[in-house]
Amino acid sequence: MAIGITTPGVHHVSLRSNDLDRSRTFYIETLGFPLVHDSPELFLFMAGGTAFGVRGPDPSTAPGDVFSPFRVGLDHIALGCESEEDLERVATALSEAGIENTGVKMDETLGKRYVAFKDPDRIAWEYYMV
Repeated sequence: MAIGITTPGVHHVSLRSNDLDRSRTFYIETLGFPLVHDSPELFLFMAGGTAFGVRGPDPSTAPGDVFSPFRVGLDHIALGCESEEDLERVATALSEAGIENTGVKMDETLGKRYVAFKDPDRIAWEYYMV
């Protein structure tokens, strides 16, 4: 039976960078996107109504690694969620469907609740409170 997720669209996109300072310069100073959060491990900017987060390399990232659109994956995609009830319902439905997920969690950076889950290729998704 289909879970039936309803969403107003993408809440945010999270990218992984091999050089966070270089990326910050590119997105904020070169392209001119407004910076909405900045910390040593993450910065956020707005592109229209969509937030983009950029994180530095993970310890397992190979030095000099670059993104390839021909490989499976990205950091994660977050779909906006408009009600706490739907967030709880989807978290329960994911578990009932046997889909690996975190259950409802709090994002301490933004103070929003979400449930994270993975698709069959292990691509990470979030259903995230707007």
